[in-house]
Amino acid sequence: ARGFAPLRIADFQEVLGEPTVALTKLRELCFSGIPFDGGLRCLCWKILLNYLPLEKALWSALLKKQRDLYSQFLKEMIIQPGIAKANLGVSREDVTLEDHPLNPNPDSRWNTYFKDNEVLLQIDKDVRRLYPDMAFFQRPTDYPCLLILDPQNEFETLRRRVEQTTLKSQTVARNRSGVTNVSSPLKTAPSSLSEYEVLPNGCEAHWEVVERILFIYAKLNPGIAYVQGMNEIVGPLYYTFATDPNSEWKEHAEADTFFCFTNLMAEIRDNFIKSLDDSQCGITYKMEKVYSTLKEKDVELYLKLQEQNIKPQFFAFRWLTLLLSQEFLLPDVIRIWDSLFADDKRFDFLLLVCCAMLTLIRDQLLEGDFTLNMRLLQDYPISDVHLILKKAKELQDSK
Repeated sequence: ARGFAPLRIADFQEVLGEPTVALTKLRELCFSGIPFDGGLRCLCWKILLNYLPLEKALWSALLKKQRDLYSQFLKEMIIQPGIAKANLGVSREDVTLEDHPLNPNPDSRWNTYFKDNEVLLQIDKDVRRLYPDMAFFQRPTDYPCLLILDPQNEFETLRRRVEQTTLKSQTVARNRSGVTNVSSPLKTAPSSLSEYEVLPNGCEAHWEVVERILFIYAKLNPGIAYVQGMNEIVGPLYYTFATDPNSEWKEHAEADTFFCFTNLMAEIRDNFIKSLDDSQCGITYKMEKVYSTLKEKDVELYLKLQEQNIKPQFFAFRWLTLLLSQEFLLPDVIRIWDSLFADDKRFDFLLLVCCAMLTLIRDQLLEGDFTLNMRLLQDYPISDVHLILKKAKELQDSK
C-alpha cells in the first residue's frame, strides 16, 4: 500500500477523535484508502460495518458485551457438544436412554452433531487453503482462545472432531517410503489434511481461528449455514484485525471479526443463496447489471463480449460474490475494501470496479478471441488496484 502523508493520518485522527464520529466525513476519507498506522483501518472498518456506533462513549460497553456474547457462543456451540462427546467414551451410555449416537430421530442432538461435522469438514478444507502464498494463516496466533485451550476442559475440540471424522472418511496417501506426501503450499493448494502440519497442543494457527468463526456463523445461521467462498470473505477481515498494531484490539480479533463478518454477510448473503439467484437481490441480477453498466459506458466492448458469447457468470460471479478477494493480492484486496465499505451504496461501487476492470483491458479484449479473453477475465492481468479504483471513480463521476 502507498505511504500515507502525516496530514492524512491527522485528518483521520481528527474525525475519529470527535465524541460523535461524522459518518459522511469518515466515508469520504476512507474511500481514498485508510492508513494502517495506529490501527486506523481496523477502527474505521468496525464503524463502516456497523459494529461500532458513531457515539464514542458507547464503544467500550458495547465491545465488552459483544465479546462476552461470543464467548457464550463458543461455550454453547463448541465446548458443550465437545464435552458431551468426550463423556460418551467415559460413561458408556445405555442405548435405551433418550438420546444416543444411533438415535434416528431428526431432533436428536447427535443427529445435529453429525450434520455439523459435514459442515465442519467443508470449512476445514477451505480455511486451510486461505492465501496459500502467505505464511500468516499457518502461523500461530499470539492470542489462542483460552476457553478452548483450558486444560480443565476435557472436551473434543474442532481440531479433534476434524481428525476423527477425516480418519473415518479417507485414508492418507503415502508414498513408498511411508512418508506422507508434503507439497509446497506455495505451488499448490493442499489437497489433503495431511499436508499442513497441525501446531502442537496449546497453540492455534490463524486458520483454526477462522474455522471457528465460520463454524459458529453456520450454527447461528442454519438457513444459509456455510457456503464455499465465505472463507474468502472472512479471511481479509480477520487478517486486518489480527494484525492490528494495538494489542488490546488485536487480542479480540476473533470476536470482532465474527460480528463484522456477520454484519457484512447480512448485506451480501443473498449472493450465496442459490434459490435467490434469479431474484432482484440475487447474484444473476447483479451480474447482468455489470453488463448493462458496461453497455452504458463502453458499448463497443459490450457488443464484442456479447458477440463472443462471454457471459458475465463466467467471471463476474466470482468477482462479485467474493468481493474481488480472489483476483488480487491480500494487501490490494484490503485497499479495495476500504473504498467498498466506505461507499454508502457499497455494492453499486463494486459494479463500477468490475466495469473499470473490463475497460482497462478493452484493447486486449477487442483483439482477443473467446479463449484468449476468457483467460484474461479469469486471471485478471492488471495488479495496480489504484489504477482500477481511479477508473471506477471516473465511471462513477461520469453518470
